[in-house]
Amino acid sequence: GAKGPSGESFEDKVSTHGQPLTAAGADFAATVKNLGGDPNDPFAVFSESLEAFSERREALRAWAARQAEVEKTWRAEHGDLARKLDMFLSGRLPEIDYKSIEVKAGVATRAASAAVLGVFAEKIENMIVASADLSNSDKTDGFLKKTKAFTKGDFSGKFFQAGVSELTMACVANGMALHGGVIPACGTFFVFSDYMKPAVRLSALMRLHVIYIWTHDSFRVGEDGPTHQPIEHEAQIRLMEHLRNHHDERSMVVLRPADGDETVMAWKLAVEEQRPVALVLSRQNIKSLPALGASRREEASQVAKGGYVVLDSAKPEVVMVATGSEVSTLVEGASLLAAEGIAVRVVNVPSEGLFRDQPRSYQESVLPVGVVRYGLTSGLPVNLMGLVGEKGLIHGLDHFGYSAPYTVLDEKFGYNGKTVAEEVKKLLGK
Repeated sequence: GAKGPSGESFEDKVSTHGQPLTAAGADFAATVKNLGGDPNDPFAVFSESLEAFSERREALRAWAARQAEVEKTWRAEHGDLARKLDMFLSGRLPEIDYKSIEVKAGVATRAASAAVLGVFAEKIENMIVASADLSNSDKTDGFLKKTKAFTKGDFSGKFFQAGVSELTMACVANGMALHGGVIPACGTFFVFSDYMKPAVRLSALMRLHVIYIWTHDSFRVGEDGPTHQPIEHEAQIRLMEHLRNHHDERSMVVLRPADGDETVMAWKLAVEEQRPVALVLSRQNIKSLPALGASRREEASQVAKGGYVVLDSAKPEVVMVATGSEVSTLVEGASLLAAEGIAVRVVNVPSEGLFRDQPRSYQESVLPVGVVRYGLTSGLPVNLMGLVGEKGLIHGLDHFGYSAPYTVLDEKFGYNGKTVAEEVKKLLGK
């Protein structure tokens, strides 16, 4: 505690925390004097302090020299390991063929993520994955199955079972990233990102390459009920894409991939980034998006642009916008509208941040000016406000979800092709 001029203590006072000590009644000059110093030269260093610090300086210099010798000897005896350490610290990644990673059609994006993590476990030696006691649900077990968890005294594995402690896990991941030489990723349910927000904000502030794997990304966690259904969470975490870091770049990349193929390409982006990245993944199966050309996987690499066209017609009367699992619902609605002779375009925007960093000409080629827009989101309508604008219509969820199987909830909340088609026709006045 701060000792005042008369030796009185300023401990246990709220005032000491929230304002300068002088305002709390401590006199600076008198305090310095009471502590044995000279108020006119308050930063003078006492001789005993000088002695203690110079001794410490010499000891540390000797220690540093010894450590340098140890490292030199180690490098001479372990050439391969030394090269590996340098590679890890440089941030270089091994070659990975993302086209050949097998993902079944129509899977949940968390399952596609597990397939990629299985490859990473074998290829990226310095990746460490953590889970808050949910590895079998957030599918980080795709990584765990190819390695093993750390245990006391044995760090030969690459998996950190953090227990039910999301904030601690995120803080540890920040620490790993600050240390350097490893790529930390941590997983849990998206709803529990609430617990992690202070650590996520610090990852963003310090530009740390931490990858957040958040699964069960919508009200479609169904029977788990409203406490486990993230509704306002996507809006909260996407705010970090609007906040700039000291490199004048968006402080975080938030990706909500629309199908299995896009999840693979989103992971490619996630490990290559320098900033924190969030992967927001589904629990339920999602119908794979159709390929415009030869290969859906190739087209999904456009995830790097943040937004792109997934279904088109010659002169669209309406542009429909979504992210994640809602994109396939728009595709379903589009086929119903096409059958009635209504031309539509479907746009997938996994990251508005990355999309807004593209040239204006590209943005307008995807979202043409003057064409009415319709948005579909499983969270708050505000998720798509920046993309759809005032004149369009956004079908979102602005209440706490109910507890029922996701198929029932989709039906009750109007997340299906039929509702999309009806709402678009109404929007167009047809």
